Amino acid sequence: MMESYRVVSQLNEQQISELVELYKNEFWSYKRTRPEVDKMVAASDIIIGLVDECDRLVAFTRVLTDFVYRAIIFDVIVKPDYRDKGLGKQLLDSVVNHPQLQAVEYLGLYCLPEMTQFYERWGFTTEIGGFQLMLRSSRHE
Repeated sequence: MMESYRVVSQLNEQQISELVELYKNEFWSYKRTRPEVDKMVAASDIIIGLVDECDRLVAFTRVLTDFVYRAIIFDVIVKPDYRDKGLGKQLLDSVVNHPQLQAVEYLGLYCLPEMTQFYERWGFTTEIGGFQLMLRSSRHE
């Protein structure tokens, strides 16, 4: 029997704490603090969380968008014990089918090279017609 997970579009205080814990498991997010995560959640345009039957957060992603031309998916993350159960797919399905994103011209995301094949099933591609991704970090390590 497959467990079912409920999609939520807002996180309560406990779920934000659980998100901070999820971030602590990943090399790219382990330094994130609760105050930073509070601010990030509040400033995100779309939040998609998957919760179990006890309302515990087990997967999360977020989107920043202008709702017309561009939307960027960030932080696709699944709790380690819940991986390989289709939750990443459920998160991405929820994003690409989100009613507020249907008219957006370009939907983008950042991922590790080994994850590109996972995202290709939704039409994501690294072939972006001469555009080059550039980043500037304000944090110097």
